[in-house]
Amino acid sequence: MRKIMLVGRSGAGKTTLTQALKGERLVYRKTQYVDFTGALIDTPGEYIQTKQLGNALALYAYEADVVGLLLAADEPYSLYPPCITCMVNREVIGIVTKVDAPNGQPQRAAGWLKLAGCGKIFFVSSRTGEGIAEIFSYLKEEGDIFPWEQNKKQPKTTK
Repeated sequence: MRKIMLVGRSGAGKTTLTQALKGERLVYRKTQYVDFTGALIDTPGEYIQTKQLGNALALYAYEADVVGLLLAADEPYSLYPPCITCMVNREVIGIVTKVDAPNGQPQRAAGWLKLAGCGKIFFVSSRTGEGIAEIFSYLKEEGDIFPWEQNKKQPKTTK
């Protein structure tokens, strides 16, 4: 699986998405440092919210194959300036989180991510699992077999 770095403001759903992608129970946990776990890189929201730390994200992006910019569907504004994706020489995708939020506007968030430079946009709810499979499919590399695909690859035996 290609390695992805998740970037977004505090509360955007980066750690919750990381837990959903790992199949873990969803528990609120504040990310205090850049967390490298397998194919997932979870970053603290303060990095994108603070000018002095924001530039470090471009350096951390060198550890990833794909950078995912997260924006919650219920956010009132976007922190990402137009065409920000040119700061990294990695593929950048947009991920709209909390698509099931009562006051969410997923299409507005997607528009902001497109303006930032994201060509591919995913819509996810870590709570319901919506969109998680699409992210896995996107990150999948040739030869990867996910646990739920194991049964499909097993040869059938006759009794």
